[in-house]
Amino acid sequence: MRKRSIKNTRVNTEVQRELSNIVRNMKDPRVAPWTSVVAAEVAPDLKTCKAYISVLGDASAQEETIKGLESAEGYIRRELAHTLNMRNTPQIRFVLDQSIEYGVNMSKKIDEVTKNMISKGDADAE
Repeated sequence: MRKRSIKNTRVNTEVQRELSNIVRNMKDPRVAPWTSVVAAEVAPDLKTCKAYISVLGDASAQEETIKGLESAEGYIRRELAHTLNMRNTPQIRFVLDQSIEYGVNMSKKIDEVTKNMISKGDADAE
């Protein structure tokens, strides 16, 4: 299976959806309640998977969530194997995704700059 094939795209989407459900229903106190699976990349041989995780919170909450997910990887794999009918259940590696946080920070900075430009424009008009 090629990396960008339609089948691989479907597998990635289905693994992401099921991982989201599993993580949402976990009872581990280390996993933050506002944890979401942003993307999942399953290797073409279905042996490994990178799960990109986004955590709403500070750095310590993000670190604890990743540690909690890594320690529960066996449970998550077992649940994934029960819900998905795949030849191999991939070994999951959790990667912290900071893109949402980066986007929010950039949006705030853009808003500040446009606010300053508008206030300077009003001062120039007077």
